[in-house]
Amino acid sequence: MGMSQRRPYLVGHQEFAALYRVDPKQVAQWLAPSRGVLDPSTALVVSGVRYWPLGFAARWGATTARFRQVDLDAKARIIADQGEGWEPGLGDELPPIVGQQEIIELFHLPAQGNLATTIATGRFAEHDWLLSGSKLWMLETVLDAVPTLRKSARSLPWDVDEAVVTALRDGTYDGPGSRVLTRGRHARKAP
Repeated sequence: MGMSQRRPYLVGHQEFAALYRVDPKQVAQWLAPSRGVLDPSTALVVSGVRYWPLGFAARWGATTARFRQVDLDAKARIIADQGEGWEPGLGDELPPIVGQQEIIELFHLPAQGNLATTIATGRFAEHDWLLSGSKLWMLETVLDAVPTLRKSARSLPWDVDEAVVTALRDGTYDGPGSRVLTRGRHARKAP
């Protein structure tokens, strides 16, 4: 992990559910517009999946019409799993965070397989988070690893697209991974 920045504590669907002792599917139901319990705009979207700052997620239960008690043991476990860090709420300055889709775009990799292989063989930067089964990185962790990636490269140049870096840093990135992909019956309505 890059020492330049402490990691903010984050949660995905599974960790959010653990905080309230519910099934992860319940979080999806809270997000449903018809329920209006959890505003989707409170989430950060990385590689098409929603994540939340832990501070927000842990306080959320006290802000809903029906009070929900947060499980402090679950919260302590999430913090222990994530190591040294800080607890952001909504609106705190989160560093740019990327998953595999953003990384593929950042380097214009020819295929997801290239990145997956690099990660699987231990040649990619170690992930900063493992949340709800997905690996996430701070953008800075990835950029710091570029010299090492270039040294180990068999055929990939690992050239960084500075326009993508800028968009990720200023929150205007709208490339692959920037939107949540809807599944199920809603997905078919798309043109």
